[in-house]
Amino acid sequence: MCRSIRTLFNFEPPASDEEVRAAARQFVRKLSGFGRPSRANEAAFEAAIDEVADASRRLLASLATNRPPRDRESEALAARERGRQRFA
Repeated sequence: MCRSIRTLFNFEPPASDEEVRAAARQFVRKLSGFGRPSRANEAAFEAAIDEVADASRRLLASLATNRPPRDRESEALAARERGRQRFA
């Protein structure tokens, strides 16, 4: 999976449409191998992003958990600490 795609489920506040679309864009980029599509492929690329984002929103809405929502700040701090340890 792309390293820039982040977990979006069970956060407070919930993932925004922008975050879902950004993850969908990264997924489509990875699948297609295009960082930026040519004009000939742009419509197909954008349609794929829309479809993946819609499927992602439906998935996130249908998931259930008994765990309390995670805090974005504490998750970001933990990720930075893991990065520091990995690259120290």
